[in-house]
Amino acid sequence: MGKPTGFLEYPRKSVPYREALARIGDFDEIYTPPAEDALKIQGSRCMDCGVPFCQSDHGCPIDNLIPEWNDLVYQGRWREALDRLHRTNNFPEFTGRTCPAPCEGACVLGITDPAVTIKNLENAIIDRGFAEGWVKHEAPAQRSGKTVAIVGSGPAGLAAADQLNRAGHAVTVYERDDRIGGLLMYGIPNMKLDKALVERRVNLMRDAGVEFVVNADIGKTHDTAELREGVDALLLATGATRPRDLPVAGRELDGVHFAMEFLTANTRSLLDSGLEDGKYISAKDKNVIVIGGGDTGADCIGTALRHGCKSVVNFELLEQPPDARAADNPWPTWPKILRTDYAHEEAIAKFGADPRAYAIVTKTLIENGGSVGGLTAARVDWRNEQGRLEMHEIADSEQQWQADLVLLAMGFLGPETYVSGALGVSIDERSNYRAEHGSFATDVDGVFAAGDCRRGQSLVVWAINEGRGAARAIDEFLCGSSRLPAPGLSLGATAP
Repeated sequence: MGKPTGFLEYPRKSVPYREALARIGDFDEIYTPPAEDALKIQGSRCMDCGVPFCQSDHGCPIDNLIPEWNDLVYQGRWREALDRLHRTNNFPEFTGRTCPAPCEGACVLGITDPAVTIKNLENAIIDRGFAEGWVKHEAPAQRSGKTVAIVGSGPAGLAAADQLNRAGHAVTVYERDDRIGGLLMYGIPNMKLDKALVERRVNLMRDAGVEFVVNADIGKTHDTAELREGVDALLLATGATRPRDLPVAGRELDGVHFAMEFLTANTRSLLDSGLEDGKYISAKDKNVIVIGGGDTGADCIGTALRHGCKSVVNFELLEQPPDARAADNPWPTWPKILRTDYAHEEAIAKFGADPRAYAIVTKTLIENGGSVGGLTAARVDWRNEQGRLEMHEIADSEQQWQADLVLLAMGFLGPETYVSGALGVSIDERSNYRAEHGSFATDVDGVFAAGDCRRGQSLVVWAINEGRGAARAIDEFLCGSSRLPAPGLSLGATAP
């Protein structure tokens, strides 16, 4: 694939972000427009590697045909590249912006050299497709007469809805928020995924026949049993929305918020009024501490910087990762290495130092006039004891940190259960809806589950995998067989 000697001739060169200090002045997307010639060169670096590990179990969860569209970009055959991309991925404009790219971690070239810029190429293909007017959704030629309700409009729910609609079923998606998109709309900030792109794709699906209902909190505003009885199949795609809390003294103080409270309110106010209505949690002129070092924590940092925070610190419980793969982290497993995300770059540019503090645990939150004014934290040491990492607090390491706003970004514990409980759906040992990957069927006839509510907190690309897989399972349930592609079988699938 690509140019046979391209990987020897050309270095990796990613599409750059906008300049850090400039981009924190707005909530526009952080990306710059790529140059077509540069993209072709990067596509040429894709090796004729025999076994494309980018598509393996360690690589892309939706089996994207990566070597094929890399080669097509190199040849300038953009329309064909888009067709290849859409064969396995309903929403490349979402994954091209938000996915951490496990495909690049498994790239064969990555054994000895920096991997192919797969994510940049994916994003460029879909953006070119929309710019040229190539991306279309058409209503199916025939309808099956079957009805499906989907609870949740995140990436899993949307992927399932898109596939089931293509199969001819009448699909209605219910969303408890005021806009469609779930995590894509309110969990990921606008600078990383412009909400106009989410609405653009939803409108295409709506025009093709998918029905969307907002402000529909199933189990509260709508009766769960009536919903199930009114359709032939029901899919739960409610996400993992129960955040992990911080059980320390002072947790009840004003100024301590879950990350999603902070991010959701900001995006809603941004879309409603450009932040003019004041209906968001402002970080302006505040000392901010973000507890949790994942993508959500980084998004909190980026949002706080755009508010004009006075300072920002990011606590991470684990030790700082190494710069290169450790001996127990070989290729093609996901490289557990130090990465500096867009928000970390912005904090460094603004304040002159990396905001992250590693191997640190919060002990108490300190009151200041009824609100949080700081916290006490201690350093920890991680030791390998009988094959398991164990955390030990370092004696006399406690210190106080000033904080006017504390944001908890420590992950999620599973889905809320008022919908599943009303249906009688069982919960597994990890607090998720019990359903096997592949069948996606719960123990209630005609009720299925997919996405984070089934597998636990995960990636957008895994949610798309689950939504597509659940759509095939539901199609089989309704019709006895299915022509929709199954996860892991996309190489032989017909184009959606």
